[in-house]
Amino acid sequence: MITIMDGPVGTELLARGVPTPLPAWSADALLRAPDVVREIHAAYAAAGATIHTTNTFRTRPATAGDRWAEMAQTAVLLARSAVPTDHRIAGSLAPIADCYRPDLSPADPRPAHRALAQVLAEAGVDLILCETFPHVGEAIIAVEEAVATGVETWAALTAGPDADLLTPMALADGAARALDAGASAILVNCVPASQTLRFAEALARLGAPFGAYANAGRPDEGVGWASGPPGPERYVAFARMWVEAGASLIGGCCGTSPDHIAALKKAFVDKNH
Repeated sequence: MITIMDGPVGTELLARGVPTPLPAWSADALLRAPDVVREIHAAYAAAGATIHTTNTFRTRPATAGDRWAEMAQTAVLLARSAVPTDHRIAGSLAPIADCYRPDLSPADPRPAHRALAQVLAEAGVDLILCETFPHVGEAIIAVEEAVATGVETWAALTAGPDADLLTPMALADGAARALDAGASAILVNCVPASQTLRFAEALARLGAPFGAYANAGRPDEGVGWASGPPGPERYVAFARMWVEAGASLIGGCCGTSPDHIAALKKAFVDKNH
């Protein structure tokens, strides 16, 4: 059975005209445009997603300031209030620094990951999604702290926009370590859809539940970034290969949209009814 995850909040905020200034990025909308964040979650639910990731990718003291915990709690409430009660809320726990700069991973990320994991757990998320980690060591620490809360934990690693930050073997080795640390599912995310298959195949060899939620790649690939009607179908064509490799958790990352999620639901869920 295929479970449909949602798509990105950050790029969807931009598509709806909501600024995402640094350093808070998408988290800025929790204060300035909470209704739009709620609308985005509702749009993904209407499209067919049943796993909804909170807008907590950048709710950290260094990026969101003193109100970071309040903002994280708000993010959980917005997601919960926007989707059906039987859908699951995944608390996003992301790298402390840039998700494409593993060299910037701090020497001791544990306290920060522990703090956000605890806030997410106390806010009532159904699972914690440690996502978009290019640094395996930091990812394992995040998983350990998420697991310590008693909340189900998934781990998603990334090889980055050029698919060169981790090899498929290195990503699978990291995923194996995440499973050993207590993760119940492993994923690859934010790698271009056109380059995700080899990472999915590497995860398949571990024999655990796994999935993929890719980014749209370059705009000229025509997969996303508001590329028009062909984009979602092109994304589905790539996703079919991940499913054939054994993936059961499928969603979208940067540059995809509710239209992509609707196309995934049509391809992998509706056909079974």
